[in-house]
Amino acid sequence: MISAQTIKSSIEELSTITKVELCVMDLSGEVIAGNSEKDFLDISIITSFANSPVDSQVIGDVHLFKVMDDGEPMYVLLAKGDSEHAYMVGKIGVSQLQNLIVAYKERFDRNNFFQNLLLDNMLLIDVYNRAKKLKIEVNAPRVIILVETRNAVDNSAQELLSSMYGNHSGDFVTAVDENSVILIKSLSKGQSYEEVGHIAETIVDMMNTEAMLNVRVAYGMVAEDLKDLSKSYKEAKMALEVGKIFYAEKLVNAYNTLGIGRLIYQLPESLCRIFIDEIFGGKEVPDNLDEETLNTINKFFENNLNVSETSRQLFVHRNTLVYRIEKLEKSSGLDVRKFDDALTFKIALMVINYMKYLEGKK
Repeated sequence: MISAQTIKSSIEELSTITKVELCVMDLSGEVIAGNSEKDFLDISIITSFANSPVDSQVIGDVHLFKVMDDGEPMYVLLAKGDSEHAYMVGKIGVSQLQNLIVAYKERFDRNNFFQNLLLDNMLLIDVYNRAKKLKIEVNAPRVIILVETRNAVDNSAQELLSSMYGNHSGDFVTAVDENSVILIKSLSKGQSYEEVGHIAETIVDMMNTEAMLNVRVAYGMVAEDLKDLSKSYKEAKMALEVGKIFYAEKLVNAYNTLGIGRLIYQLPESLCRIFIDEIFGGKEVPDNLDEETLNTINKFFENNLNVSETSRQLFVHRNTLVYRIEKLEKSSGLDVRKFDDALTFKIALMVINYMKYLEGKK
């Protein structure tokens, strides 16, 4: 259904250009858009015309036209003026409104199609049949880019994304829940994941600067066939969740770069507990490290276990860094200066974060 504001904008623009008074009413005679004057004709005349078999009629200096939708009257357009000019403007207005109806219906149908496709609510044969009717290319590379907003009632994210990536370019914007917006991004042959990542970064920057929104963005693998879009959507959702758990500092996460985080995310909680118990035994589990220790360990890992470089970047003496590492070794039983222990400790931290995430969902 076209919004009253859209009809109003369309009619007012046409009226301003042509200098003909126009008014659009529903079939019950209620004014939807037009000039402030509501006394073009009596409401009973409007309703009588709406129920008549004719498509147009002239009463005095007012031309009446039916705006049709699939052969059924939807609105009544009134053009005031006894000249042929008013009649012609009225016909143009009808054509304009009917084209808007078709466009909005097609958009709604596409939106409904993509929502059901992403949620796996369609049979494969229906996917191809409906795609053909909606003139959607089947064998074209696309990727799902998921934008999570923190305000469930804010529609500005979807509006901004729609303005950035419109239907004319082969892209489509939709939503299947209140907390995220989905961009179905059409790609050219051979377009790389690096380019998709750049698009995701651009979305984050635009949301921040244009709408003052802090968003997280994730994307799945490229789907070469339309039926595989639901898989790309699931991958984007996983990338979003895994990113929040293990890579909280990153605002953009790609499914193909999740690494070991993706593996841990798919482990059952019971297996995670067994792993932690086996690693630390009766020793203290590092599930609540202070910020200084955590920052030290992360920087140490970033510098490939290089003590000198880490101490330089942290602006601490080498002996101070060694003291912190040895202190952690006493509490956890792992010497992160050794590659095997460092790898075990890194994985253990990620598993602990995942278990905290599971606890928070209960």
